[in-house]
Amino acid sequence: MPQGQVSVTPTDGLTTRQRRNRPLLVVHTGVMKGKSTAAFGMALRGWNQGWSIGVFQFVKSAKWKVGEEEAFRALGEVHSRTGQGGPVEWHKMGSGWSWSRKAGTETDHAADAAEGWAEIRRRIGTEAHRVYVLDEFTYPLKWGWIDVDEVVDVLTNRPGQQHVIITGRDAPQALVDAADLVMETTKVKHPMDAGQKGQRGIEW
Repeated sequence: MPQGQVSVTPTDGLTTRQRRNRPLLVVHTGVMKGKSTAAFGMALRGWNQGWSIGVFQFVKSAKWKVGEEEAFRALGEVHSRTGQGGPVEWHKMGSGWSWSRKAGTETDHAADAAEGWAEIRRRIGTEAHRVYVLDEFTYPLKWGWIDVDEVVDVLTNRPGQQHVIITGRDAPQALVDAADLVMETTKVKHPMDAGQKGQRGIEW
């Protein structure tokens, strides 16, 4: 697909404009780093368009800090203060979902994940955001905490212009089949292979 040229002309009856504005279901999977980074890059582009951004991080510890979180929170403040860009919400399972006002626990991750998905499903139904980043969402699907068929049904039938980006290893095949764009990261070389630890500004 050189320089963005499509290789097939669809016969779906849609105009070029309609196809250009079609909401996408995106999956970033694979064993190498960069899945979440790429998703946040897409969300950054959405923010620049003035779109509402909702980030939901699954199986994250409350203590784990990522640079993108601080950056997006700052961008949310920029929007609130100046109107530039779009509104931003960032929710993390490990710290207790912010809408529930409860502290995170280490005892029932499955229930916490199900609660997070229920809220996302509700927001999709009300078209709360234009871009959703469901970070590390493949893991609760793989572990059976959340029903894959239900997720696929909700996402493939979502209303409006809502883009959904899902990250994590071992994406279920049903999700891959339903997605419009699937990226699989593969390791060719990594500094940790030579014994180097993760470093500030690169890994977090």
